[in-house]
Amino acid sequence: MISQESRRVPSILSIALVGALGFGLAACSDEKKAEAPEIIRPVKVVEIAKAGDTRVLDYSGAVKARTEMNLGFRVAGKITERRVNIGDRVKPGDILATIDSTDYELAVKSAEANLAAAEKGVQTADLANKRAEQLFDKSVASKSQLEQASLSYDQSVSTRDAALSSLDQAKNQVSYSQLKADQNGIVTTINADTGQVVSAGTPVVTVAVDGEKEVQIAVPENDIAEFKPGKKVKASFWSDDKLVLQGKVREVSGAADPQSRTFSVRVSLPNDPRVLLGMTATVEANVTNANPYVAVPLSALAEKEGKKIVWVVDRQAATVHAREIKVADFTGDGVNVTEGLSTGDIVVAAGTQFMSENLKVKLPELQAASADVTSSVE
Repeated sequence: MISQESRRVPSILSIALVGALGFGLAACSDEKKAEAPEIIRPVKVVEIAKAGDTRVLDYSGAVKARTEMNLGFRVAGKITERRVNIGDRVKPGDILATIDSTDYELAVKSAEANLAAAEKGVQTADLANKRAEQLFDKSVASKSQLEQASLSYDQSVSTRDAALSSLDQAKNQVSYSQLKADQNGIVTTINADTGQVVSAGTPVVTVAVDGEKEVQIAVPENDIAEFKPGKKVKASFWSDDKLVLQGKVREVSGAADPQSRTFSVRVSLPNDPRVLLGMTATVEANVTNANPYVAVPLSALAEKEGKKIVWVVDRQAATVHAREIKVADFTGDGVNVTEGLSTGDIVVAAGTQFMSENLKVKLPELQAASADVTSSVE
């Protein structure tokens, strides 16, 4: 008969065997984990070059004539005819529009009648004056009568001169009923049309005078100090990438526009038949950079805890670390950074969303990024 102690021996041995087996499996698992290769992520990086000493300001504007005339009638009236359209070329003496001159022609007839009456008055006063002189010489008329006749003659002469001036003025008003061009140019705007009643001086037609052309741009107040009359700039045109001209700042507005809060700047251009009125142009000016900056790609910019950062690579350890930066502005080439980066720093240029502190990375062969245009390598 088998005792109870004998039955317990196999059970104890079984438990020991299972425990040993479990420890063996755990040891194998830890060994496999130890043998697993460490994750190293390949990254696309740029190397920061020397900070830029200059920066480029560029603003878009439209080509305009240096001189634009807003022509209007010198007298009031109803427009009866408009002879030009937008785009028509005009030369001095060309009639642009006319107004109803009926009233002014009547004024001429009235002035002519007044002048004729004044001429008769002069003749009558002349005869009376001569008659008075004869009677005075014969001691028949008194000296006071002679003086009165002389004064009457002088008064009639003045009345005639005034009537003559009124006639000339009436004739001028008739001529002013025709709006004429003063210089060679092209019609750019029509402000009034046939049938409209306009007052004296109301702009009716705008003519861009032939000659020098300019680009008008709007510059914000933080950059207006960089634009001084005489400063050389570069003008390029959207319609033709190969058309680039050397321009010069001619005029800077003395006050900001009340609505846009920008200053108007006019840049004169050399004569070039390819430049047409109304073309869109971009004016570029190189200015001294008071706060030197370095440029990084926009894809290198990240955010952590509400702060703008970039991931900088430690060359020795081949790990990445977050570094806070101060952004100056955004450009077509990337981001201009004023604080946080130095020459020689290696910045992760893409895939920042996969980065974490002290993450191991694989570096490619590096090329330095310029201060203005950031280059990168795979």
